[in-house]
Amino acid sequence: MTVAEQREAARKFINRWSGKGKEDEDGRSYWIDLLTNIFEMDNITERINFEKKVIVNGHTKRIDVYIPETKVLIEQKSLGIGLDQKLNNSGDIDLTPYEQAKRYNDNLPYDEKARWIVTSNFSEIWVYDMNERVPKALKIELTELQDKYQLLDFLVKKEVKSISKEMEVSIKAGDIVGLIYDAFLKQYKIPEIKEKDETTEQKEKREHKLKSLNALCVRIVFCLYAEDAGIFGKRNMFHDYLAAYDVKDCRRALIELFKTLDTPIEERDEYLEEDLSQFPYVNGGLFADETIEIPQFTEEIKKMLLENASEDFNWRDISPTIFGAVFESTLNPETRRTGGMHYTSIENIHKVIDPLFLDDLKSEFEEIKKTKVQKTKYKKLDDFQDKLAELTFLDPACGSGNFLTETYLSLRHLENEVIKEKIGGQITLGDEAHNPIKVSIQQFYGIEINDFAVTVAKTALWIAESQMLEETKNIVYGFDDDFLPLKSYVNITEGNALRIDWKDVVPPEKLSYIMGNPPFVYKKTKEQVEDMALIFGKGSSETKLDYVLCWYSKSIDYMLYSRDRKIKTAFVSTNSICQGESVPTFWKNMSDKGIEICFAHRSFKWSSESSNSATVVCVIVGFSIAPYIGKKYIWEGNKKIEAKYINAYLYDADDIWVKSRKNIPPKGFPKMIKGSEPSDGGNLFLESEEAIEIQKKYPNIANYIKPFVGGDEYIKNIKGVYSRYCIWLLDGNPADFSKIKDFKERFEKIKEKRLASSAERIRKKADYPYLFCQIRQPNKSYLLFPRHSSGERRYIPIGFMSSEIIVGDACYMIPDASLCLFGILTSNVHMAWMRILCGRLGTGYRYSPLIYNNFPFPYISEENKKKIEKTAQMILDARDKFTNNTLEDLYNPLTMPPELRKAHIANDKAVMAAYGFNTKMSEEECVSELMKMYKKLSDEK
Repeated sequence: MTVAEQREAARKFINRWSGKGKEDEDGRSYWIDLLTNIFEMDNITERINFEKKVIVNGHTKRIDVYIPETKVLIEQKSLGIGLDQKLNNSGDIDLTPYEQAKRYNDNLPYDEKARWIVTSNFSEIWVYDMNERVPKALKIELTELQDKYQLLDFLVKKEVKSISKEMEVSIKAGDIVGLIYDAFLKQYKIPEIKEKDETTEQKEKREHKLKSLNALCVRIVFCLYAEDAGIFGKRNMFHDYLAAYDVKDCRRALIELFKTLDTPIEERDEYLEEDLSQFPYVNGGLFADETIEIPQFTEEIKKMLLENASEDFNWRDISPTIFGAVFESTLNPETRRTGGMHYTSIENIHKVIDPLFLDDLKSEFEEIKKTKVQKTKYKKLDDFQDKLAELTFLDPACGSGNFLTETYLSLRHLENEVIKEKIGGQITLGDEAHNPIKVSIQQFYGIEINDFAVTVAKTALWIAESQMLEETKNIVYGFDDDFLPLKSYVNITEGNALRIDWKDVVPPEKLSYIMGNPPFVYKKTKEQVEDMALIFGKGSSETKLDYVLCWYSKSIDYMLYSRDRKIKTAFVSTNSICQGESVPTFWKNMSDKGIEICFAHRSFKWSSESSNSATVVCVIVGFSIAPYIGKKYIWEGNKKIEAKYINAYLYDADDIWVKSRKNIPPKGFPKMIKGSEPSDGGNLFLESEEAIEIQKKYPNIANYIKPFVGGDEYIKNIKGVYSRYCIWLLDGNPADFSKIKDFKERFEKIKEKRLASSAERIRKKADYPYLFCQIRQPNKSYLLFPRHSSGERRYIPIGFMSSEIIVGDACYMIPDASLCLFGILTSNVHMAWMRILCGRLGTGYRYSPLIYNNFPFPYISEENKKKIEKTAQMILDARDKFTNNTLEDLYNPLTMPPELRKAHIANDKAVMAAYGFNTKMSEEECVSELMKMYKKLSDEK
């Protein structure tokens, strides 16, 4: 589920539960609704205990909701009951809902004790972290849930260790920025003209106003943060400055303040008023542009800035990594329209930077700490700190800078650990001439096409620098260094990363690592098509691949330019780059250039990407110039696998380049073909009721109305019951149907649609509107493969179909397939092969003949053939026992009938025996063996 989908689910939840809720009647429904629809918890009644028994002072009590796998205890109260209100419980004890829940928790067995206690009255949810010394309530209003649902991740995720205060504060900061943005937007008086109707002058004015609004909000946020963090010199400076002015004078006051902040102290008017002269010089270019428009204030805006954004909120604790992303999301018109955040989570950033460099640095530091001789240890620490200060990073699609910011924070945290260790050795405290900090934000470079994101990235890095400076001050007593004026210029370049020379951004001989999350694009714009032609060459087969591969290509060229530096790169990308045509084209070229994969995360769901796209399944690929010296690792979820070699499919196996073999089946096996393509605009199809009516009305054409299955119908129809039929007039007698008015109208629409097609082959079929555009229906039974299937299933449901059932082009089929072939293709061995070669639609599988045509079949002895035929028949027999179930029901991994599961397991064993595989072999090992077989077959050819 994407961020936008979760936000929409939260919005609907708010609407459903607003103003209602009784503890006894609605409590269970409330939590099932929240967990199912917002957090996608499946099989919920088996995973949650409602009314769990607990013995308190010899009496049986009931816990309203208990979630065993995440150790969450929930005490539910009715709407209107205050969650801080003491209520009379049995035994005449007055307890708040939390005290009641804690009492229950204290009486649970040790291994069942709650990690989290939640109290709720339908309109509020209060969360208590039981790992805190004194648990305090984190309060979430129902009306806030659309923006704060992430704070409830602990309900379903075991890995949540704490509710991040930074996350909570940063999200609230985003809310405040959104209110400020909306209030000022009204004041800019931008005419409501559709973009397509704008003149060039109107467009330029609108864009300038929006750019001014974004810059204004960035400046205001910096001032709010600066006063709370103490970098303006004292708290409430910005607040008190604005508070002294009437609303009508606030605009002028803000313009004068911005000019003052951009003027060095020595260059200021010596008669400058004290309320302005007290502000320091900021530097860094944040306040330099005097062309931005600042509109008049309103009472609402002034109150919002002084109260909501200043008095009621402390900006000091925001996470610059999270807030930079929330900030951009709040102010970026595109993400505002789609209603969600667009950023890479801190968790996913660390999936990239930890194996890229951070894990090694931490290990090196731990080894240094073990040094016994203090003088030697201090020297090693000093050298290690110098090493940290020499590392240089580039994110060539940096967005709001969250990769750069989180990397800077991680490096500075590590440096502060080094400084702590040195303090225990020989460092001189209180020496004002000594600055213990060596790591700088100037080690971090970014390229970003969006001008506003560039500003946000710079601001996030400055905030990060300020926070880390304070952390160092807390470590080194006596060290004091003013943050302002800004001494570190942030190296973020505005521009199209695919059209500028990266060597002009950062010299290759200086760079250590390239990293990031280049854009995921499903439908390329004209400019992006031109980008790909520029990178790969016009007409190159690589221009048809994923747009993100442009960043891989530019990175490789950059790495090879400075080969001696051994620059390492790691990107987050859609998993399609390690499937299908990308592997034998792009990755083979990469390998030929001498690039090697050094670590990888296999497919995982992307939890916080673009809010207006489908669920994205991603991989992370780290690569360097070969030969890579060091251990290689593959992550499958949380499982870390050491590998000898990582190929482009992200398996521990030699390189194989599986190429498309159109219409060339494996030797000795029948062809796999696509189903028939209608290209009819739906006019050759009938719903089941419609088909019955037409057959009654025109008995002579009953034989021309055929059951139809596409991939969806095949999986979701009950066997023998068809939801769709089609008009199938192949080899029909025109006299039977040419005069039927209903048919004639349909054929006219089909002809019109086909003539309007851009494809010549479809236009040619306009003369035959009564026939499918491409007819491939076999005249014998066939084995059907749905092209798309859920990624949750262990097996793609495949099966035999009668030639009387018309199969559409959303399926593939093998006519006249044997029972043995069915057994092999439905086995876990073929499914393992399928999972590495298939395309993906979201998280689902997309089957293609490439998988079948390149599948390395085993030698099948007569004995093995009989065993496979037997187990294959067992699968078909098991299915037939459930006549009122669809294949969707039968192949749901949570509800698969025992008989069917056992039949599949028996078939898996029979097929593995034919390969000579050990039945205890993991899927990882199975795939590696299949790759070896494929390579051997390819070499023989």
